[in-house]
Amino acid sequence: MKNYTITVNGNVYDVIVEEKGAGAAPAAPKAAPAVSAAAPKAAPAPKASGSGKIQVKAGAAGKVFQIPASVGQSVQPGDAVVIIEAMKMEIPVVAPEAGTIASIDVAVGDSVEAGAVLATLN
Repeated sequence: MKNYTITVNGNVYDVIVEEKGAGAAPAAPKAAPAVSAAAPKAAPAPKASGSGKIQVKAGAAGKVFQIPASVGQSVQPGDAVVIIEAMKMEIPVVAPEAGTIASIDVAVGDSVEAGAVLATLN
């Protein structure tokens, strides 16, 4: 058996592949470069640097499910700014402190990595 770590749409999976024949083992490594080629597409998600001083960062990797806040909106600590879908759960990403939304740097459907800047506040 061989162990592989595979990343798909920002989600990391540990996979154990059981080898039953000589042709089975090379199939898994060929899939990994295809996943690696897809990974750079997810990286540009936090493309906008934002104009705010306070960064709102993703706590987990996933897909942007909803953006309940809008630029110019005032938020309090704990108010949901972006909602991420990860592992079939909706995870709100909240404002770390009070402020006004200066930029929203993602769109619904974007894949994001943990720690990615999703929005900025002033």
